[in-house]
Amino acid sequence: MIRVLLLLLGAFVAAPMMAAPEGGATPSGLAAKRLLLDATDAGSRLVAVGERGHVVLSDDRGASWRQARSVPTRKTLTGVSFVDERFGWAVGHDAVVIHTEDGGESWVLQHAAPELEAPLLSVWFESPSEGIAVGAFGMRFETSDGGRTWRRADDGSEDRHLNDVFVAAGVGFVAAEGGSAYRSTDGVWTRLALPYAGSLWGGLALDDGAILIFGMGGHVFRSEDLGRHWSEVHTGTDQSLIGAVQLGGGRVHLVGLGGTLLSSSDGGRTFRSTTRPHRRALTAVTAGAGGLVLFGEGGAELAPDPLTASPGP
Repeated sequence: MIRVLLLLLGAFVAAPMMAAPEGGATPSGLAAKRLLLDATDAGSRLVAVGERGHVVLSDDRGASWRQARSVPTRKTLTGVSFVDERFGWAVGHDAVVIHTEDGGESWVLQHAAPELEAPLLSVWFESPSEGIAVGAFGMRFETSDGGRTWRRADDGSEDRHLNDVFVAAGVGFVAAEGGSAYRSTDGVWTRLALPYAGSLWGGLALDDGAILIFGMGGHVFRSEDLGRHWSEVHTGTDQSLIGAVQLGGGRVHLVGLGGTLLSSSDGGRTFRSTTRPHRRALTAVTAGAGGLVLFGEGGAELAPDPLTASPGP
């Protein structure tokens, strides 16, 4: 596996896919220290996914981790979404979709299409029945029965890699390559006009109704009218940004390559930039025990929240 290029999502999706191997994820005491590509809350539990079909769980906000009991694939998992403390889905290479009904302890395979030679990169479920998964070359799958059946929804007219899907105020958004973003209010996806031609890796719906979309070169764009108009936010970094979270009090954190951590105390209008000492790529961030949990090339790590950490002596 090409570990670093996997984090540069454009190179990641361009790599040829191999047929799915037999068997499930191999138990490993180091699973939480290997490459993790996405993470989310499942109630009070944290669930993270990554290479070799690894799914790791934490019930103490990242202080300790254990591997899921049963995962039916060894393919790299790239995205995860939960609707509550029990029901979740994860996606990955070979258009794999796996599903859990016990908070991530055990998973079943719902979909795989190795013949497509392309990965799914992101998944979003708004309810236990309605979900969407997106990926390379414009690939989009939708379900209305909790993933028991998935229908190919893209029409082949767009071949841009779809990197992240999220929902804001009932409106669907996709961040994509080539400065592309898409919006859907009625099941029909339309392309949005952004003042940028580089790839966009992710997006975040904020509590105040605004939206952030971010990506290559440290670019962040904010919209306060559900994507009709955009303004660029100065970030102070040229490192590509991959993951984000909003916490209480308007705090927003973005993470990316080179150990980059961007932090905002005003809902993503301004950011301050810090760099983790190891400078490894970061792909996701959540609230953690006493601060943040960062995920990426080195697995999961606890880190102080720069916005709340007490200054040193």
